[in-house]
Amino acid sequence: MPCGHQSKNKPRLVMENILNDETKGFNRRSFLTRTSLLGGALLLPRLGLSEDDETSASKKGEHVPVSSRDKKIIIAAEIAEALAVTTYSNIINTSPFFTTIPDDDQAYLAAALQEEMSHYALLQSVTNKPSPFTAFFYPPNMFQDPQTTLNVLVTLEDAFIAAYLVGVRDFSNRSLRVTAARIMGIESDHRSLARVIASDLGLSTTTGAQGVAESVSPPNNNGYERTLEWTNIDQAVAALTPFADATAAGNAGFDTGTSFAFSPFTPTLPNPLGDFISFGG
Repeated sequence: MPCGHQSKNKPRLVMENILNDETKGFNRRSFLTRTSLLGGALLLPRLGLSEDDETSASKKGEHVPVSSRDKKIIIAAEIAEALAVTTYSNIINTSPFFTTIPDDDQAYLAAALQEEMSHYALLQSVTNKPSPFTAFFYPPNMFQDPQTTLNVLVTLEDAFIAAYLVGVRDFSNRSLRVTAARIMGIESDHRSLARVIASDLGLSTTTGAQGVAESVSPPNNNGYERTLEWTNIDQAVAALTPFADATAAGNAGFDTGTSFAFSPFTPTLPNPLGDFISFGG
């Protein structure tokens, strides 16, 4: 992968391309068709919430049906989490700047990797299928240049937050909506973490999904989470397609000469399932 500092304006242009729903070469229909092949009559194992009928169902050991719209959101989220795992693992394992950041930053990144893998494992336990995409593309200098890497990381977390907010709004039952909200909260932690690390690396700004450079001070600069004005999961899919599809990656200015494999593992967390998720037979 080519090294060297990316020009100051390049990250913004790349991220604007990512968010352009009409970017040439985005084969969104094909992308959604591929993910929909994971369909079938998915059933969500009980989620142990203390809420009305869904709690009654969970106490009886029954399953909560998942609608076709639920399936589309869950599969898109599964792909996003695979991308997140790939991103964090390569920052930790390949970025030359990783060992230069403070020890607590390194620990936060290691924990973020475990959390993203935990999210993926939870989603995969519902689909019973692995992510249909197992390798991802990034802009030039990703994992080598700190500004590029942190811009992309913030952009991805922005997208994940907005995508889970779509789930909060559009999922068909409380169990799924609360699960989406709880995952979204962790993604928000990760966004602030990325901006803390940017500051520790001497960067003054990060450019996220909105394509605007923002001061890294303060790292938690949102009073409310940003929806990116997304109203359906197709918009999240379009934004993430360049990371998964070679043609879309080339059109977005990404490096298509190098792909990064998703390598799943068994996550280890101090509180892996919180206080309500109970997936099982």
